[in-house]
Amino acid sequence: MSIRTVAVVATMVVASIPGASVAVAQEPPTRRPDVIYVPTPEAVVEAMLQVANVGKNDIVYDLGCGDGRIPVTAAKKYGARGVGIDIDPQRIKEANENVAKNNVGDRVKIVQGDLFEQDLSQATVVTLYLLPSLNVKLMPKLMKELKPGTRVVSHAFDMGDWKPEKELDVEGRKVYYWTIPKR
Repeated sequence: MSIRTVAVVATMVVASIPGASVAVAQEPPTRRPDVIYVPTPEAVVEAMLQVANVGKNDIVYDLGCGDGRIPVTAAKKYGARGVGIDIDPQRIKEANENVAKNNVGDRVKIVQGDLFEQDLSQATVVTLYLLPSLNVKLMPKLMKELKPGTRVVSHAFDMGDWKPEKELDVEGRKVYYWTIPKR
C-alpha cells in the first residue's frame, strides 16, 4: 500500500468520527495566476448580480472568484447556486471560509482550477474581474460552452470587439453586461 493510499484511508477514518475535523492540503496552482487578487467592492457585486437579473433558478459561475464574495452573495441574497473557480490555493481557502461563514455550502461550490480548463456549460450567469486580454482570450470558450441567453458580467473590463448590451458606472467603476447570442 502506498503512502498516499494510507493517508487517504486515515483521512476517511478520522473524517467518519463525529466532531472530528480533517485538514486537507490544497493542491498547488498548476501555473501562476494571470491576475493579482483585487476584491470587487460590495456595491459592484450587487450591481453585477442585479444587471444580470440573478434569481433562484440561476447558476452563477465566478471565474477568478477570489474570496468567493460573488457566488456567496448570489446564493445568500438571490437564492441562486454558485460556483467559484480560482487557481490560487490561498483564494480557495478564503472562499471556502466565506462559504462556511455565510452558511451557503449547500448552494456554493468552490473549485481550485484553471478557469480556461473548467467546464462552464452549466452556468446561466458568468461573472468576471480579469484583465482585458484575458476576457478576449476567454471569449471563444464562453461562446462555445455557454448556452444562448447565458448572461456575462464583467467588472472593470470589456471584451474587445464584443460590444456590451449594458454598461454601468458604479461608484466610478465600470460594469459590462452581455448575453450569449443564438448560434
